Amino acid sequence: MDLISLLAEERIKQAEANGEFRNLPGAGKPLELEDLSGVPEDMRMSYKILKNAGYIPPEMELQKEIVALRDLLHVCTNDTERAAYRKRISEKEIQYEALLQKLKQSSTGTLSQYREQIEHKLT
Repeated sequence: MDLISLLAEERIKQAEANGEFRNLPGAGKPLELEDLSGVPEDMRMSYKILKNAGYIPPEMELQKEIVALRDLLHVCTNDTERAAYRKRISEKEIQYEALLQKLKQSSTGTLSQYREQIEHKLT
């Protein structure tokens, strides 16, 4: 082991001995792992960083909207409202498919969109 690893290990042991790891938020609870199987492997870290920074990719936002609309459709009892929900779901699904096609054509385009948003937020 190198010097940095040894120092880090020593500090962790010392903190553990001092009880600094007791009563941490989430202690004893299972980790909440995200399913990123639908995200290309080379973009997963980027998506995670953006999500943690408060950004959500447009395709994931559309997926969330579609799921919410389907939930509303499932509990809706009014036929007129059900038809309106079906129409909105179809529109969102078309938007989603179009966005996926656009992303397949230009995989670097997505990163440039997020770069602009991050630069705007940081400046």
